[in-house]
Formats: sequence, structure tokens, C-alpha cells
Amino acid sequence: MISLNNVTKTYAHGGTKAVDNISLNVKRGEIFGFLGPNGAGKSTTIKMITGILQPTEGTIFIDGVNLAESPEECKAKIGYVPDRHEVFERLSGVEYLNFIGDVYGVSASDRKARMEKYLDMFELSNAAGDLIRSYSHGMKQKLLLTGALLHNPPLWILDEPMVGLDPKSALRLKEQMREHCDSGNTVFFSTHVLEVAERLCDRIGIIKGGRLAAVGTMDELRSGNRDETLEKLFFELTEGVEI
Repeated sequence: MISLNNVTKTYAHGGTKAVDNISLNVKRGEIFGFLGPNGAGKSTTIKMITGILQPTEGTIFIDGVNLAESPEECKAKIGYVPDRHEVFERLSGVEYLNFIGDVYGVSASDRKARMEKYLDMFELSNAAGDLIRSYSHGMKQKLLLTGALLHNPPLWILDEPMVGLDPKSALRLKEQMREHCDSGNTVFFSTHVLEVAERLCDRIGIIKGGRLAAVGTMDELRSGNRDETLEKLFFELTEGVEI
């Protein structure tokens, strides 16, 4: 579903490599956790996968389609929740969701059904008619999640999706992530909550200094040591880097 081939992103006229020659394949049907310390290159990688940033070098494919050559086709397959709430705060929740539905060409019947499903799931139905600027941090996160899933994309890309969610909403999101992948789709998400990644992910990638330090299932990352936790593995691989 996602293929990164020797992808590099440099800033400051080539002086700083935020992402350094990453190659990675994420398969259909899996929840892939993308972990790393602050400044390791997680968000830069995610923004390249979603087409917000252009790689300095390398190619990215979404479901077999070259992102650079067919960006609209690729982006139509993605539901993206960024790590920051950049949303039109003078719109109501319903107006925002209808705008997103218009962008992705979601039919009136599908739009209504999915809005009802996710607004109810995240307990946001009663606030859907209110202006977004009145929402709390957690409510904005729930609205962004609803908007990202509105067009039923096969690929969910979620950057720190649990931040701001209450325990019930976080549990429901995790259940949806598992259900989505069990249907043959894909979830790619970043998190600093290592216990969630260890329990939820089929495979995990750990990035350090713009390079992949490790990729695999928990058993593969443990290398035969069944008692080793993801937390311990993470700190071993990123030792000396500020978390």
C-alpha cells in the first residue's frame, strides 16, 4: 500500500537531512506503527507520504501509483490526520464535514451515514452544529478524525491520533483501526505511546536521525528475547536522543 524508495528530504540548501535515504514497504491489511524521538523525521516522512512535502530524492508509491506523477489519485486513497489542528474555526462542525465531503466527492447518502456513525462514536453529535472555535482540543481531534474517514479511504495516515482523546474515544479509534485493516486496508500511524504501539501494531518502524533504525514485528524486533518490551527496545535503539 505504501512504498518508499530511497527517500530523502533536505532543508537549508542541502545542509540538513530531515529524512535520509529511507526505503520502506507497508502492506495491505496491517497496522504499521512509526516511532521515533522528537525531531527524528516522523512528521516529515508522513508529510511526504501525504504529498504535503516533496522528497528531495527518491520515489513514493501509494497503492502502486507514483505520488509525484498522480498526486490527486494517490491523495484520494488517503485519510490524513495531522499532528496539529489546522481547521477552519469559523465553520461549524457540520459545515466543515460537508466541505470535506465536497472535496472528496462523497455522495449525500454516504456522507450522512458516515457523519452519523463517527459523530456518534466520538460523542460529538451534540456539538456538530457549534462553531469549531468553541471546541476543546479533544473535540477538534475527534472532528479531524471524522473528516479524515468520511470518504472511506483505504489508507489511514494518522500522526499522533490519540493525543487529546478521552479513554473511550481512544478505545473506539483503536477498534476502528483494527477493523479497517482486517478488511484488507492499511493504517500508518505515529505515536509516542509505546504501550499502544506494542499492543496494536502488526509491524513497527523506528526512526532515528532521519534513518530507519529498525523495522519488523515485535517478535522480529525482540530477536528471540520474548521478555523484551517495546519501551526497552526503543530506548536501546535511540539512546542518547531526546524523547
